Amino acid sequence: MIEIPTGLPAELVPLSWLIGVWEGTGVIDYAVGEERVSQEFGQRISFSHDGLPFLNYSSYTWLIGGDAEGQPLTSETGYWRLARLHIEGDVGPGMLPGVGPRPFNTAQSVETLRNSAEGFDIEVSIVHPTGVSELYLGQVKGPRIDLATDAVVRTQSAKEYAAATRIYGLVDNHLLWAWDIAALGQDLRTHASARLAKAD
Repeated sequence: MIEIPTGLPAELVPLSWLIGVWEGTGVIDYAVGEERVSQEFGQRISFSHDGLPFLNYSSYTWLIGGDAEGQPLTSETGYWRLARLHIEGDVGPGMLPGVGPRPFNTAQSVETLRNSAEGFDIEVSIVHPTGVSELYLGQVKGPRIDLATDAVVRTQSAKEYAAATRIYGLVDNHLLWAWDIAALGQDLRTHASARLAKAD
């Protein structure tokens, strides 16, 4: 059962099942040519909001097993929101306040954003500390999210990374996800997946 927190901006209701802290384990499994990287990892993900119509996202991972036990792996941070045109009532660009009432502040108005597949289009921006920034476009439909990169930006020092897809789903009160990437000269292929339980 999905519980919707009180005081949640109406635009976040379709994403409300993500809110909270999730912890668990997963597996990296990625082939680069003839070499295969396979490693178990632990992960802690947080989805929160601060009253604005987007979710704050952060992820921290560490290695599990052998000499690498507990070694920090990587982290990422970003924002998740429904995809729609921004109008005068929205904040921005930058710190410019919106003019007039905030749009889409009722369940009825948010329902007008449903797409032809009966889901909601979403935009997700994720930044990695390794010099990679991703912009994903996708859809949330019930307790499932499908994402694919629309753009990947890399700093000059970052490793080659071209595209990705991610799938998230709520199954038996666990957050399951899978992430495919095209990196290091490889085509889009399996990269990592995990099963996480609500920690709070």
